[in-house]
Formats: sequence, structure tokens, C-alpha cells
Amino acid sequence: MSKTDARALGESIMSKREILLVMIGLMSGMFLSALDQTVVSTSMRTIADDLDGMSLQAWVTTAYMIMSTISTPLYGKLSDIFGRRPLFIIAISVFVLGSLLAGTADSMYALAGYRAIQGLGAGGLMALPLAIMGDMLAPRERAKYQGFFLAVFGVSSVIGPLIGGLLSGTPDILGITGWRWVFLINVPIGIVALAVVLKALHLPKTHRRVRIDWWGAATVITATVPLLVVAEQGREWGWLSTASISCYLIGVFSAVAFVMIERSMGDDALIPMKMFKSQTFTMSTILGVFVGFGMFGAMMTIPLYLQLVKGATPTESGLLMLPMILGMMIASIVSGQVMAKTGSYKWFPRIGTAFMILGFLLFTRLTWDSPLWFVMVGMFFMGAGLGQLMQTLTVASQNSVGPRDIGVATSSSTFFRTMGGTAGTAILFSVLFNTIPEALKKAFETPAITAGVAKALADPAITSNPANAGILAVYKDPTAVGTSLDGDTSFLVGANEALAKPFLVGFAEATVTIYQIGLVVVAIAFILSWFLKATPLRQKSAMQEAADEDALLIAERSAEMMGSMVEPGTATGAIKLKEAEAREAARVAHKAKSDAQAKKKAQASQK
Repeated sequence: MSKTDARALGESIMSKREILLVMIGLMSGMFLSALDQTVVSTSMRTIADDLDGMSLQAWVTTAYMIMSTISTPLYGKLSDIFGRRPLFIIAISVFVLGSLLAGTADSMYALAGYRAIQGLGAGGLMALPLAIMGDMLAPRERAKYQGFFLAVFGVSSVIGPLIGGLLSGTPDILGITGWRWVFLINVPIGIVALAVVLKALHLPKTHRRVRIDWWGAATVITATVPLLVVAEQGREWGWLSTASISCYLIGVFSAVAFVMIERSMGDDALIPMKMFKSQTFTMSTILGVFVGFGMFGAMMTIPLYLQLVKGATPTESGLLMLPMILGMMIASIVSGQVMAKTGSYKWFPRIGTAFMILGFLLFTRLTWDSPLWFVMVGMFFMGAGLGQLMQTLTVASQNSVGPRDIGVATSSSTFFRTMGGTAGTAILFSVLFNTIPEALKKAFETPAITAGVAKALADPAITSNPANAGILAVYKDPTAVGTSLDGDTSFLVGANEALAKPFLVGFAEATVTIYQIGLVVVAIAFILSWFLKATPLRQKSAMQEAADEDALLIAERSAEMMGSMVEPGTATGAIKLKEAEAREAARVAHKAKSDAQAKKKAQASQK
């Protein structure tokens, strides 16, 4: 076999028609995941009020994110071994089951548990589409297909808050409480997505015999869960309490054990340590943690500000989030097209983090009476920053590793970004509800505010208004004021402005505190972005490169067996020296095995 014939084996891996069919399957799963995130965010206040657990809402979000975080690298590694398709089908199935159970929750704790099951499926829905794209398309070519994914993400992001607001704002649908349909709606959509995936998602099969890193999977769980739990519960337990210290020790010990296990597992590791030898992969991973922290911290608290402080309904808050989605879509499209034409991405992390800094800077200036346009400008800058960062960091990670590690690189990138987001949500919500009592106390001590409250309490027309009954009950128990926003906050809906003002002012000031933290985190990311080494984007897909390597190996073996003029182990084109050495070792082993078998046969014939 000639070298030209061997290369032919790696050509025409997938036609454009096959790629488009696979895209349909990927977009179905991505629609499910994106819709769920946006549907829940605008419905959380209604859910928390109904289940009387405003302060517990972080558990609902954190449980989902913990499970999606720890399952992401598992999906990536297992899909490298068993193929993307079966793992993607499993992810959708688990997500649909979790959605069905979440729709039956009767407490915030039960809802958190069911959301954890949802998160177990969401880990695959977030990581695998990106890994499959990395398999099929060269880094520079992905921008041509990015529009399809952006359209799906945009549509789901736009209609998600609207659907969430409509469902949670409806008392009951078919005899079931409206907000429960926020989760139940995923079931029919998930079934349709599963059918599309079974029909359309067909990829070339791969067979790899490797060890499964069970110990790595166990230690990544015991490392992340305790640290995230203490981030959520630290304010109640005490940061130096026995329970908190136990979580610190378990988390740190498990993290050290995880690194040692991953080193011993080599290429079979859940997160191979060799990837961190690449400065590009390491820095893009670190940036992902900081960006995730800021992204999830902002996206989960802005709807609360809009609903609680500005009095927006869940549906209205969904519409008001459109500037962030618009900024994200515009930035993603522009950055994708530029990357496709130039093959470079080094400026996007810098510009993206700068835009996020502008967004957080505006958020730190929020007050209870800030105009809506001011909030929307901040959201646009936030979205424009995220749009440049999310796909850029993923492409940078994929481009920094070999074709065999695309899946684990993608899942690792998603894992660390989600880890940052999970930590951000837990820490920022913890800070928020820890700051609210002091902020409320300060508001109630402000003379201008207390004068307005006193005047309102002395007005019979206000005190006799049924719409003020809930907030008047809070005023009758001064000891409950500090924790009044931890549970059911519906007493603020329709309440007199003067009576509600101290609560609105207090909550607004508390949210500014967490935006200040977010500003510092994103500023650090901006500084780090200048140290990201942006290597030129490759022009071959991972499947093409893998097929080329396999074809060249076949050519070398044929050359050895047939005596043709192909030098074994030759490093050609984009094939690196280390990969050529690995092929040479495989060729030598194959030859030694063939010689041993020939010798054995010769000895048998002599007998």
C-alpha cells in the first residue's frame, strides 16, 4: 500500500449531509439543556414562595450544578471509550427522568434532590455536543456551523424565560400547579429530542481498550462536593465550625488523592495530567473557572433583582433579560466568523473579560430606584463578554490537544468552568443572604426611609388595604425583619411603596455587594487573559487527523511487511515527532509479534 492510498483511508470521513444530520441531534439536546436553565431562573422566586424556602433556593441551583459538574468529565472520558452516541442518549434519558421527578417535589429539599438527577443528565448535554463538534469539524471550520447552535440557543434563551414566567404565573394547568410545568415541560420535549437523536445522530464507531478511572471518578466527587457544600452552608454552620473544617479536610485530601491517581493512570485518567503541560490548555482552564464564577453569579441574581426590587413578574423579568441574550448572540457570531477567517482568537478573551468588567461595574452602581435601561445596558455588556469567551475558551482547549483527547479536553474545560459557576453561585448566594440582615438594618435606620414608613403606618387607607396585609404582618414582628427575605417574599407584591422601600433598598444594597465580588473575579480573569498563548487553529477535524494517523500506521506496517519504499515512523505534515515515535514503537511491537509467530510455526513444522 502506498502512502497516497493510506491517506485515502482518512479522507471523506463525513459528508456535509451527514454532518447536518448529526447537527440536528446535537441541537435537540442543546435545546433541552438551554431551555431548562432559562426556564428555571425566572421561576425560582415563585417556586421558593410556594415551597416556603427563599433562602434554600441556592440548594436547588447548587445541587443541579454539583451533579452536572462532577458528571461532565465522566461523560467526556466514557464517550472517548464507548462512543459519543450512547452516552448522549443516556444523558437525555436521565435528564428527562429528573425533570419528571422535579415536577412532583413537595419541598425545597426534595426539589434539590430531583434537580441533582437532572444535573446528572445535564452534564452530558452540556459537554458532549461540543466534543462531537470537535470530532467532526476543524477548529477554523466550526464557525460555519456555529450559527445553527446560536439559533437554537438564542430561541431557547428567549422563549425559556417567557415560558417559565407564563407557567409559574398560572395558578394551575390541567389540575397541576403552574410552576411544576416548568420541569414537566421537559418530558415531552426530551422524548422528541431522544427520538431525533436516535434517528439522526450517527457517528463513525471507535473501539478503544482502556482502563476506566473509577478511583479518579470517586475522588473528584469527594473533592468537589464537600467544598461546595461548605460554600453553601458555611454561614449557618460557621466557617470555622467542626462541620466546615471537616469539609475542608475531606475536600483537600481528596483533591491531592485525585491528582496522584490521575498521574498514575496516565492517558486513561479521567482528566489526563499531560494536558496541563500545554500552557494554552492550562490558562484557558483557569480563565474558564473565573468566567464561570462571574457568569453564573450574574445570571442567577439579576432575575431576583428585577422581580423583587423592580416588581417585575417572572414573564417580564424574562423579557428584560433579552439584552444579555442579544449581546451573547452578536458577540458569538462575530467572534466565530473572525476565527474562521483568521485562524486566531487571542484578542477575544481579553475583549470579552473587559466587557464583563464593564457589565459588573454598572451593576455595582445599582440602587433600588435605578432605571431599567441602566440594568439592561449592564446586561448587554455582560452578554457580549460571555459570547466572546465561552466558545473561544472551548476551541482553545480542543485545539491544544491531540485528536484522541478531544472528548476529555472538552469535558475538562466544561467541568472547570461549571465548577467555577457552581462555586460562584454557592458563595455569592451565601454572601447575599448573609448580607441582607445587615443591609435591612441599615435601611430601617435611615431617617428618610423610616419617616416614610411611619407616615404610611399612620394612614388608615394604607393599613386597611388588603394588599398590605402581608407586609403589615412583618412590621408587627420586628424580630422577623432580618429574616423576612429568607422565605416567602410574596408580601412585597402589591404592597405600598413606602412600606416596601426599606426591604427593596436593603436587598438592592446586598446585591451590590456580590456584584463587587464578581467585579474583582472578572478583573483577575482580564489580567490572566494576557498570558493565554493563542496557538494557530488547526484546519483538520479530530476524526480526520485520527484517520490520517491510522492510515499512515497501516502504510508503515504494509511497508515493513512488503518491503516498499516508505520509511517507517516518518513524521510528515502535521504529524508530530512524539506521535511518529509512538507509531514506530507500535510497528516494532507488531514486527516482533509476527517474527515470534513465524518462528513458532517453523518449529512446529520441524517437529
